[in-house]
Amino acid sequence: MIDLQKLYEEKQAFGFFAYQLSYPEKLSFHPSVMEESFDSSHPAYPAVKTYWEQMYTYSFDEIQEMYTSTFDFQKETTLFMTFVKYEDAKERGQMLARLKVLYEMFGLDMPDSELSDFLPLMCEFIYAAEWLGDPRAQQSFSMLLAVMEDGTYHLMKALEKHNSPYFHLIKGMRETFKSCIRQEETAND
Repeated sequence: MIDLQKLYEEKQAFGFFAYQLSYPEKLSFHPSVMEESFDSSHPAYPAVKTYWEQMYTYSFDEIQEMYTSTFDFQKETTLFMTFVKYEDAKERGQMLARLKVLYEMFGLDMPDSELSDFLPLMCEFIYAAEWLGDPRAQQSFSMLLAVMEDGTYHLMKALEKHNSPYFHLIKGMRETFKSCIRQEETAND
């Protein structure tokens, strides 16, 4: 079960993930961007720090080229979270529609140019949406994180195979997901 309060406390981290997974801009790599999003006690910090350090070994032009070649030209490293599982099947269309309704339910107007399973958009939604106290939030965010968790697993494995710095970013995101899962207590009566 998702701990909605904990997820809410991670808004800054999801803002960072959204920013880093969008097409790179010079400000994306300003030192304060990471410092303002994570402290050393955050579960994602080791992975995000590795990502950050690796990215600093590239020029800005190389980062933009890496982003494009990684996310735009390789099917297995797509940022569309339902694509690997469903490709263009009818079920993907249904999931895209469900995600769009979810965003609109919590006040986000979907840009017509984007699909609702685009990972930076999903992270941006968690960052920007207000859901605390909303009775629909538990079910809605459980579905959202399930889609993200499933999609990022495949993405992380593909990025690892390509030895991409983005592997560490996705690993950090997955560590953040894990920190938002409430462990259910089981009765041993």
